[in-house]
Amino acid sequence: MGSVLFSYLLFFLTAVDVVLAVSSADSSSDSYRLLRIKSELVDPYGVLENWSEGTNMCTWNGVACSDDKSHIVRLNLTSSGLEGQISQEFAHLTSLQVIDLSDNFLNGTIPPALGELHNLEELLLFSNFLTGEIPSDIGRLRKLQVLRIGANMLTGQVIPEIGKLSELRVLAVAYCQFSGKIPKEIGNLKQLINLDLQQNSLSGPIPEAIGGCKNLQNFAASNNRIDGKIPASIGQLESLKILNLANNSFSGLIPVELSHLSNLMYLNLFGNELEGEIPFELNKLVLVETLDLSNNNLSGTIRLLNTQLKNLETLSLSGNFLTGSIPSNFCLRDSSLSLLILADNKLSGNFPLELLNCTSIRQLDLSGNSFGGMLPRGLDRLESLTDLLLNNNSFTGTIPSEIGNLTNLEDLYLFHNMLSGGIPVEIGKLQRLRELYLYENQLSGSIPRELTNCSSLTSVDFFGNQLSGSIPDNIGRLKNLVILQLRQNELSGPIPSSLGYCRKLQKLALADNKLSGSLPPTFRFLSELDLITLYNNSLEGPLPESLSLLKNLSKINFSHNKFSGNISPLAGLDSLTALDLTNNSFSGPIPSELALSKNLTRLRLANNFFTGELPSEFGQLEDLRFLDLSFNNLTGNLAPSLAGLKNLGHFLLSSNQFSGEIPTWLGSIEDLGELDLSFNNFTGTVPTELGNSPKLLKLSLSYNRLSGPIPPELGNLTSLNVLNLRRNNLSGSIPSTLQKCQNLYELRLSENNLTGSIPYELGSLSELQVILDLSKNHISGEIPSSLGNLVKLERLNLSFNQLQGKVPPSLGRLSSLHRLNLSYNHLQGQIPSTFSGFPLTSFMGNNHNLCGPPLLSCSELKEHERIWELSKASVVGITVAIVLTATVICMVLLYIMLRIWCNWRKVTISCSENGGIESKSRQGENWVYGEEIKSGQYWNTTSLVSSKEKQISKGTCMFNLSVSSSDSTEKPLV
Repeated sequence: MGSVLFSYLLFFLTAVDVVLAVSSADSSSDSYRLLRIKSELVDPYGVLENWSEGTNMCTWNGVACSDDKSHIVRLNLTSSGLEGQISQEFAHLTSLQVIDLSDNFLNGTIPPALGELHNLEELLLFSNFLTGEIPSDIGRLRKLQVLRIGANMLTGQVIPEIGKLSELRVLAVAYCQFSGKIPKEIGNLKQLINLDLQQNSLSGPIPEAIGGCKNLQNFAASNNRIDGKIPASIGQLESLKILNLANNSFSGLIPVELSHLSNLMYLNLFGNELEGEIPFELNKLVLVETLDLSNNNLSGTIRLLNTQLKNLETLSLSGNFLTGSIPSNFCLRDSSLSLLILADNKLSGNFPLELLNCTSIRQLDLSGNSFGGMLPRGLDRLESLTDLLLNNNSFTGTIPSEIGNLTNLEDLYLFHNMLSGGIPVEIGKLQRLRELYLYENQLSGSIPRELTNCSSLTSVDFFGNQLSGSIPDNIGRLKNLVILQLRQNELSGPIPSSLGYCRKLQKLALADNKLSGSLPPTFRFLSELDLITLYNNSLEGPLPESLSLLKNLSKINFSHNKFSGNISPLAGLDSLTALDLTNNSFSGPIPSELALSKNLTRLRLANNFFTGELPSEFGQLEDLRFLDLSFNNLTGNLAPSLAGLKNLGHFLLSSNQFSGEIPTWLGSIEDLGELDLSFNNFTGTVPTELGNSPKLLKLSLSYNRLSGPIPPELGNLTSLNVLNLRRNNLSGSIPSTLQKCQNLYELRLSENNLTGSIPYELGSLSELQVILDLSKNHISGEIPSSLGNLVKLERLNLSFNQLQGKVPPSLGRLSSLHRLNLSYNHLQGQIPSTFSGFPLTSFMGNNHNLCGPPLLSCSELKEHERIWELSKASVVGITVAIVLTATVICMVLLYIMLRIWCNWRKVTISCSENGGIESKSRQGENWVYGEEIKSGQYWNTTSLVSSKEKQISKGTCMFNLSVSSSDSTEKPLV
């Protein structure tokens, strides 16, 4: 701030000095005008300090005078740090031939008054902050040879008046904001050598008149919006050495007339919409050194031959639709070709052996094609090779050991092929190798220890292979290693402690392996580590306390391991943005110090043994977007301070022991997309405020103790895909407002106390696909026919309710349905025929009132009912007959027994007078008793015999006994 004030103070004092000097100077002199120009500029570096009245103008900085010292002819103030605007006073310096104010901080517009400088030959205003348009008065500068005004903020068009500058040799207006078409008047500039229009917003075609610029040597119009065809008239520019039309919208064919440019050394047509074949005539460009036709729509075969383009050093044809392979006569041993890029085409066949003749090649890129077969052992003939890119092809076989002879190799990309076998130990000879990418192949075996001899390595990526064994224990020798990616292999054993000595390491990915053991304490030396992923291994033990020293860590993923203990070493890391510790055995409370990681956006601690409450300090994590604490033993309420999580998109707390009410502040989180509080002990009602979450996709509150009605406001969740309120104590009816949730594909409201009917409006949820589950409630009424509109539905469960009426025939349209349960309701009538494939259990418990397959057909059901009615009448008749028959038999038996008893009495009396027949009467008694037992087993009349023994005292009681017997046998049958 002080320096700025000083600059303005200096400017003020200088201005005062200039005003005083000017007031005494000759108002017609060049020095007077220069001092006025000085007064309008800010000169923070004092470049104009010696511009004063007391000194000779010709000695002033940047000033060159005429031979007679009377006039200024050149003004060069480039890179002087000047600020301010270009003064109108320049119009009076009519002897000026050169003005160079480039690379300053000038603003404002280009003064039209500059058109008065009729002797001006060079005007250099580039690299400033000038705005506005090119003044048409520039067209009056008939002696102007150089006009360089690029790298400003100029707008408007390239004015046609420039075509009047017949002496112009250089026109450079690049890196501005010019629009409109290239004026055809440019064709009038017969002396033009350099035309630089690049990096603007020019549109329309290149005018055919460009062919009039016979002396043009450099034509650059790249990075514009020029369209149409490349004009054939460019072929008339025989002096042209550089033609750069890259990154435009040219279409059509490459004109064969370009082959007439016999002096052309640089041709760049990159990034257009050119089509057709590459003209064979381009082989006539014998002086061309760089030829770039990449990122077009060119097709056909490669028709360019290095055997004819003998000066060709760079050839890029990538990003086209070229087919075939490399021509057999493509290259000779004395070639100058150093860069060959053929990536992202449709080239095929085996590795083109013709390229082995191009021994001068330093960079070879054949990536993104359909080359196959084995890599040739003769690759080491390309002894100058520094970059070899063969990735994204279909090469098979092994990596040839001869690759170790490419001692100049710096970058080796073989990823995404089908290479197999081991990594050759000869790679250890590549001392200059910096990047080694072998990922997504089928490589096996161990990582060779010799790899650690490549001391220049910065990146190693072996992801997605079948490498086994251990990580070399001497890997710490790779002191320059920045990236180590070994994920998704079969590596085992511990993480070597020497890895901690790769002190430049920034990204370490060892996930998806079989690593075991604990983290080495040497990790404390990895001070530049930014990312570490170890997930899906068998690593164990507590985390080293030294991890707290890795202040640059931003992403940590230790999930799916066997780590235990607390996580305090990871708390308080300033740069941490993502932490995933899912599926481990961490325990203890979640440290509140995690809230010190202010940039944390993703925190996943699920499936551990954390206890205690969710730290209230987490409310300070304003950037947190993903919080997953599910499947732990966390307790307590959700603190009000957590309302500070304003950017939370995923809030997952399921399967814990949280209690209390669901906080209303959840409804104020605008970006909330997933809320899962299921399997907890939350009580109270479902907050109506949840209806204020417009981006909510999933809401799961199942398996809690929530009560009260389902808020109608949930219908405002128009983005909702999943609504799960299962297994609570919710009551009331299902709100019809749910019809507004048109994106729902899963709706579960089962196992509650819901009443009322199924809203007809649910039938409008056309995206409902996974399930509609309303089972185990107290829902009544009929099934609405509108549910037949849910044609995507796969599962429907309405069981254990009080539904009645018929199953709507419209449900038969549910062709996607593969699970159905309508059991235990009061439904009746015929079920749709399309339901015949469902099991009986889908319909049981409806009081046998449903019919149709898989149940009885409706006609069979009616016949069954008729037979049942007949059967009931028969049963009554048979029952009456049995009762009557049983009564008669009982009476007969009683009569016989009484007669026997009476005879027995007579015999007894007789025996008292004559004792000869006692034994006979005992035998008769046993017989009668035995018959009573037998009779009782069949007719169940044991009680009847017992009554007889108790009640019969004399023959005169027989009538009374038979009445009693009749009563005792008939009453149970009535």
